[in-house]
Amino acid sequence: QVQLVESGGGLVQPGGSLRLSCAVSGRTLSNVDMGWFRQAPGKAREFVALITWTGYSEFADSVKGRFITSRDNARGTVTLQMTRLKPDDTGVYFCAIKSGGTWNSRDSVDFGSWGQGTQVTVSS
Repeated sequence: QVQLVESGGGLVQPGGSLRLSCAVSGRTLSNVDMGWFRQAPGKAREFVALITWTGYSEFADSVKGRFITSRDNARGTVTLQMTRLKPDDTGVYFCAIKSGGTWNSRDSVDFGSWGQGTQVTVSS
């Protein structure tokens, strides 16, 4: 059974940084693409970043230049380094394993396994 567990969320002031981790168990990461999504209260879940099995990454325009994602296939982990955080970055952050669609699809329906999420709150 595949399990994804996010960690690293918390409360941070605007302009601060956080590093989220996603630990995957039950399968190898070496040949799967991964995604990060977030959901703010009252809003739909939105794409944040993807990282292919080769390490290529893409980001939502709202976080481009501030967020970086990386992966360690041997350890089964994916990370999301977030810098210069803004209040609009507040939400529950999820990692997910891509299961379909085009190689760079950003649609959540193309991601089949999800973690439970970790809360990120950016506030002074």
